Amino acid sequence: MTSALVVDDDPTVGDVVSAYLERAGFEVHRAADGVAALALASVVSPDVVVLDLMLPGIGGLEVCRRLRHDHPRVPVVMLTALGEEEDRILGLEVGADDYVTKPFSPRELVLRVQAILRRAAAPGPDGPPDDGRATAEPRGVSADGDLVLDRRAHVVTRRGTELSLTAREFALLDWFLSHPGEVHRRDELMRAVWGWEFGDESTVTVHVRRLREKIEAEPSAPTRLVTVFGVGYRWDALPPDRA
Repeated sequence: MTSALVVDDDPTVGDVVSAYLERAGFEVHRAADGVAALALASVVSPDVVVLDLMLPGIGGLEVCRRLRHDHPRVPVVMLTALGEEEDRILGLEVGADDYVTKPFSPRELVLRVQAILRRAAAPGPDGPPDDGRATAEPRGVSADGDLVLDRRAHVVTRRGTELSLTAREFALLDWFLSHPGEVHRRDELMRAVWGWEFGDESTVTVHVRRLREKIEAEPSAPTRLVTVFGVGYRWDALPPDRA
């Protein structure tokens, strides 16, 4: 059974979120503060964490940061108050995969959680046609120079070293590797990678920046995941002589 860790100090919110997740087939674990959440995460190894931003003791941002360090592949959905845009951006910066603003629809939250888990578990496309730059052999693997993405193992390596990517960063990199040379607007990426028809496009901007920090030699001057000003982003695969 898929397990979810719900972290919220408001018992009413915790009860509602837990009830909807249980109705959707999740095994739910509860924590009311950051210390308990981190301890419980180490014991139960949840498949997904629903994390309130405002917590007593250790705040939600620090909890998210520590979860990312100790459980890098576990998706985190952050609950934030409406209008706290800066906090939402900070949440994405420290590793949250998604956020839902309060007041929220519990049904929407469950759908967001399910979408993240589907994306994390999906094998993804087998990769783009062989054009001499990026490859997709063996099946389920995409490679571009020193960067290798293995969908079956859900692992990305660079120069043989495994990278610590969140589920959303993995999905975003998978999309770019599968569509080299194509320019994608932020709203297109939100539909393709996040499954959102509308939403805060700064979410894409933050994830692109985080991904660059992990895959680019010089994140401030990217050569792979490049910005096409006024349009969006493009993946420039390495030419054969540099691969």
